Amino acid sequence: MNNEVVFQNLKAISFKEAWDYQEQLFQKIIEGKRAVDKNYKQYLLFCEHPHVYTLGKSGQEQNLLISEEFRRRKQIEYFKINRGGDITYHGPGQLVGYPIIDLEEYQLGVKSYIFHLEEVIIQVLREYGIEASRLKGVIGVWLDTDKPSRARKICAIGVRTSRFVTMHGFAFNINTDLQYFDYINPCGITDKGVTSMQKELGKKVDFEEVSGVVKQKFREVFGMNFL
Repeated sequence: MNNEVVFQNLKAISFKEAWDYQEQLFQKIIEGKRAVDKNYKQYLLFCEHPHVYTLGKSGQEQNLLISEEFRRRKQIEYFKINRGGDITYHGPGQLVGYPIIDLEEYQLGVKSYIFHLEEVIIQVLREYGIEASRLKGVIGVWLDTDKPSRARKICAIGVRTSRFVTMHGFAFNINTDLQYFDYINPCGITDKGVTSMQKELGKKVDFEEVSGVVKQKFREVFGMNFL
């Protein structure tokens, strides 16, 4: 198994710039898998984006609840993109992670890959005394799943795969301004809430510290060896 992964923290970066960079790395891995020597690198990217909504290829535009004029006035970008899932929000205080890896190297299918992504965040939250889990029938990491009326999402997941190579990934609400979720039906869901570590703990959280814990959990859950 080739578990060597180049870790890059891109810090604050526009969604489009990060998306273009992902595409470059994604194509390099696909081309590397086709080559005889199969000498290619895998990547894990961390970043934060300015306010932006992204709509997955199976998403419904009516899940964006505001007009274009209002969106522009609030300086929120909007992109239709090539991941699965519906609409989601990215913004300051949210850790966005883009694993660009070859699932065949980890002997994972897409469903088990998503399970592993969820497990990373569940284990991170446990370190901070927040008990999270999965909600049957929907992707992501949730709180209070045993109380349907109180269930709320703290991490969204949406991925794209081709030839078992992944891109896009997760959006983990650490100190996220949750009002921006009021302008959409997050992931197309209308009867569940959204939360953040800051809201659950009642205080702002050290973003860099949490990011470091997320990286460590990727090492443990996936068995990654960071370069």
